Formats: sequence, structure tokens, C-alpha cells
Amino acid sequence: MNLIESLRQLIPDTDRVTANETIRNQHSQDISSYHQPHQPDAVVYPKTNTEVSQIIAFAHQHNIPLVPFGVGTSVEGQVIPVKGGISLNLTMMNNILDIRPNDFLVKVQPGVTRKQLNLALKEHGLFFPVDPGADATLGGMAATNASGTTAVRYGTMRQQVLGLETVLADGRTIHTGGLAVKSSAGYNLTGLFVGSEGTLGIITELTLRVYGIPEWTLAARAVFPDVGAASNAAAAMRMCALPLDRIELVDTRTIQVVNQFKQTTFQEAPTLFLEFSGTRQAVEHDFTLAQQLLQEEGSLDIAYDTDTKARNELWTARHEAALAFTASAPGKRLLSTDVCVPLSALPSAIVNARQAIDEAGLDGGLLGHVGDGNYHAALLIDPTNPDELTRAQHVNEQIVHYALSQGGTCTGEHGIGLGKAKFLKQEHGDNAVQLMQAIKQLLDPTDILNPGKIFLP
Repeated sequence: MNLIESLRQLIPDTDRVTANETIRNQHSQDISSYHQPHQPDAVVYPKTNTEVSQIIAFAHQHNIPLVPFGVGTSVEGQVIPVKGGISLNLTMMNNILDIRPNDFLVKVQPGVTRKQLNLALKEHGLFFPVDPGADATLGGMAATNASGTTAVRYGTMRQQVLGLETVLADGRTIHTGGLAVKSSAGYNLTGLFVGSEGTLGIITELTLRVYGIPEWTLAARAVFPDVGAASNAAAAMRMCALPLDRIELVDTRTIQVVNQFKQTTFQEAPTLFLEFSGTRQAVEHDFTLAQQLLQEEGSLDIAYDTDTKARNELWTARHEAALAFTASAPGKRLLSTDVCVPLSALPSAIVNARQAIDEAGLDGGLLGHVGDGNYHAALLIDPTNPDELTRAQHVNEQIVHYALSQGGTCTGEHGIGLGKAKFLKQEHGDNAVQLMQAIKQLLDPTDILNPGKIFLP
């Protein structure tokens, strides 16, 4: 009996077990990255925890690689099945199981997307804050410890996940955490699985924090003569403890491709996108102070808006910057760096990254969540051009090495996947990485769960 026939013994619905070439190709790559695609042997769409458990137990018994898949918006190759096997697409597990407004929490299946959740929460006056830009699944966001534009105020996924239901590599199910906002009972298993990129277990249910929708929100953008001045302004606002919801840096090249892609008319210069929320009186007070700081740091122009539609358009333009870059050069792929540095090192790190891109002669821009020191260089490359790929990888290494030299990290939110594995020992040291590998060996001794990720062979 072949693989497809065996899987259909577990899931008789033939539409949910397939070896269709087009579908396998869709599951061979992530949204836009330069990593080499690799097709799975089968794609399976479970609907319940029981089905996930049965599939994993089958894969464990027959030593078949298994890779979880949401909507494929990761950018470090996490969903690429480099050793073939089964791509486990969790998008049919998309039920919101419980909304508890008085406890400010929800329970969801992993295939629920952040926009789907926020639509359901709106009638309760609540929202889920983590916003990586793409309409990613919450299971995938937890697996990579995603963050995004609002992390400066609300933190990353690790701060939002109160509990998990997770299926281990042998098919057993465990429950971590609970409904309480804190606990000191035993090891923090929830924190272990958040950010593990599907290498330790498959998440089948999440309990998440949610928050009240603010009374008043103001979005603004401030234009600067150069990226150094813009990053200095970002650091200044954070050092003054301004309660910002978002503070994003976008450089000139990024503004140019966004204007072309979205037909916007933003001034083509380094820009900070800002957002404040709270009571109207508090927001107006905070923005007045912010304007003073921005002007002191050399801002050339400051514009703001409180209209919901205008604010959404502004953040849509920022969120689609990566797509704008890809659309600007058909046939090319995106290499996106993802370092995070201490705030005091941010201005010099931004300038260093811009110089590295220019010296390499590559087309690329800088953007990122500079309020918490996390920024990206988006580099357009032809992955079939060895010289261009080598230059891009060299820029990536320069940016990472500089971040690590300042006490930063090689990845603030994208995860390790395939692209950052070579930096893990440099950041954490041999002993820490050996401990991580021992945890992987303990929980997945046959290495069937997302093999080839996080650690170098």
C-alpha cells in the first residue's frame, strides 16, 4: 500500500489527502523567500486533533517526515519539506472555540487567521494585537513566535499565548498552561513550544490573550532627511517612554516601491509611521510631545490622521512593502534579514545595513519595527544567479554579525528555519545549542517533525 492509500485509511475523505502536482507545488515553498522549493510526497488537511494525532502516529511508526503548513507566509523556509514526506495543512482547523470577554481570552484552532479572529472579537469590543502584516494563521504565528508592528506595546506571540494543545511526535497529546494569566507550576512548556517552528510538536489549539479596543487612535508619519535621523528619532521617543502602539521605519527605496505598487503618493524619503491609542485626551497629549521630539531630531514634515479608513490605508501600505518589492521585479525573490538590536545600537545598525546594501550593488530597502530594535533589509535577488545570491548572503551576514556584536539577535520574529541555522551557535554558544538539540532528540527521537530546520545538519 502506497503513502496516499495509507493516509486515506486514516482520512477517508479523498479531497483531504492528495498528491496533486499543483497542490504539492503550493506546499513546496513559502510566500516569497529565496529558499529552494521542495515538494512533499503528500498533502493532508486534518479537521480535528484526533486526525492530527493519528497522522503523526502513522508518520512516527513509518519514519515519514511531517511538516506543518498554515498559509505559507513564513520567510525562512520553515514550511518547506526538505526531506519530502507529508505536508500537514492545518487551514481546515479554523474554528474559534470560545470567546471569554470577561477573562480577556479566546480559544482557537491553529488554522484561524488573525483577521478572522479580530472580525469575531469586534462585536465584543476586543481585539488581538499581534500584527505581522500577512493574514497568517495563529498556529503558524505561535510556531515562529511572530510579532510585527504592535510588538512595541503588546509584545510577541510568546506574551499572548496562555496555553496550548500540542500533539507530540509519537501521536500523544499534551496540554500546557491554562486560563489563568500567570502560573509558577513546573517548567514553562508553553514557552518551549512557542517558537519551536513545528520541530517539537504540532499545535492543535491555542488559548490567547485579547485586549479592549481603544477609545481613540491616531496614526502619523514623519519624514526625515536620512535613515540615521529617522532611527535617532525612534530611539528618542522610546527613551522618553512615549506609549506608542507602533513605530515603523521605511526608507526611501521602500517608499518608492510602495508608491508604485499601491498608487500612493507618500513623499519619497525615509519615514517613520507611528500610531498612538487610548483616551482622546491622552493621545493628543502624547502626540504633541512626539511632534516636539520628531522636530528636534530633524523631521522635515509630520502628517497625522484619526479617520479609521485613512489609518487602515496607511498601515496597508506599510504591511505590503514586501509584496511591493516582489512586484517591482518579476522573477526575483526576496531575501529578508531580521535582526534585532538594543535600542541604543539601533541608529548605527540601520546606517550600517544601508551601507552594506549599497556597497553590494543590490536593490533593496530597509523597514522594520524600530520601536523594539527589530528591522529588516529586503533584498531582491535572482536565486539562479550565483553572484547575486552570494552578494545578498554576504549582506545578510554583515547585518547579522553587526547585530550580534551589539548584543542583538539574528532573528527578531521570522525564526531560524533554513536561513538562520548557521548563526545559531554564534548567538547562543555550543552548550546552549547542544541543550536545544537534546530537547529535540528527547521529544522527536526519529526526527520526523519538520526535519532539517533550526539546526545545521
